[in-house]
Amino acid sequence: MKRIVKYFIVLSSFFLFANVGYAQSTKRKELEKKREQLQEEIKTIQNLFFKTQKEGKSLLVKVNDHQQKIQRRNYLIQTIEEEIEELSLEIDSYQVVVDTLENKLLKLKKEYADMVYQSYKSKSQNSRLMFILSSEDFYQAYKRLQYMKQYSQFRKKQGEVIVIQKLEIQKFTDSLLNRKKLKESLIEEQVGEQSLIAQEKENLEKIIKQIKKKESKYKRDIKKKIAAEAKIDKQIDKLIKDEIARANKKAKEEAAKKLAAASKKPVKKPKTTEKPNNNKFILTKESKFLAVKFESNKGKLPWPVERGLVVRKFGPQPHPTFKGITIVGTGIHIATEKGAKARCVFDGEVFAIQVLKEGKKAVYIRHGNYITIYNNLENVSVAKGDIVETKQEIGTIFTDKVTDKTILSFVLSKDTKRLDPIKWIHKI
Repeated sequence: MKRIVKYFIVLSSFFLFANVGYAQSTKRKELEKKREQLQEEIKTIQNLFFKTQKEGKSLLVKVNDHQQKIQRRNYLIQTIEEEIEELSLEIDSYQVVVDTLENKLLKLKKEYADMVYQSYKSKSQNSRLMFILSSEDFYQAYKRLQYMKQYSQFRKKQGEVIVIQKLEIQKFTDSLLNRKKLKESLIEEQVGEQSLIAQEKENLEKIIKQIKKKESKYKRDIKKKIAAEAKIDKQIDKLIKDEIARANKKAKEEAAKKLAAASKKPVKKPKTTEKPNNNKFILTKESKFLAVKFESNKGKLPWPVERGLVVRKFGPQPHPTFKGITIVGTGIHIATEKGAKARCVFDGEVFAIQVLKEGKKAVYIRHGNYITIYNNLENVSVAKGDIVETKQEIGTIFTDKVTDKTILSFVLSKDTKRLDPIKWIHKI
């Protein structure tokens, strides 16, 4: 009976170690996925920014391109480092399992050898027969016969357990070797990335030296660009407030009509002295339903482009080249392929199409009390008042003739409050 208990202890310890290994593998799989994503992003940067080096390309643009690649490589090196650490933990755990199973196997083999030896000492038919015949009564003889049968069966099972144990040891040993090989390849990849990042930094330093010669000029240009963006942001705020005012007025009129119809009284005109709230939408039943649906898809909204890369994040951030200059991102900038289309991220209604400098356009779409804005479009394929669906193409993104870049500016707002689109769109 004690030996059977030991057998179950071996199995339970095996499952315990297997569960630990599984948990670590799950975390490593997440890191592996992140590593592959970063590798893909680096390829995208290479294709979008470095495939064709256009003449007359601004030095600041070149700096930004190199910084984007360096940033991704730094993230990649960090991810590889974390993955190596996880692998080291897995290797240690698997080594413990192998050592434990091998110790259990040694004990099983010793027990099996002892049983074989005892069986050999009493293997003669005469001694077995005498063991049964020397019983005091029939009941004792029966019990002794049963014991001999069980002993024989247990010995056979013990042999099977040894075979299973050997197979498990081989399985874990193979897994251990595979993880050691993977760790070695990751270390090689990490060294390779460190070498590449050193080259990128060297190229970046050369460009920065050229910029320093005309630093004041570049700073003036940057400040002009920041001022131009701030002007556009004010225009966006005005268009949103105008839409809130228009929608709220319509909502109040419809509510007054319904109330009048229910009470059978004439419709009263809204008081002109009442100060309108242009910061929040008054939601009708339909718009509230749409807003709730939009909100429930936070983190799952599709990207506003089929393929792209975020090159400017949301919120205030220091200029990547010049200290003391802060860039305020009211949305995100997504670099994509030439000729790419902007896509609606959720069902809604187009309430405005804005024409900007150089004929570029912006499309405003309302989703209840949420608004998405698609800026820097060359042309649009929707009109004001159109009902649009998720992933519907709304226009072609503008490609800058100087930088040769195709960048969509994507803004998300709840009423008049700006939100970080990264927290809302699906993570690739």
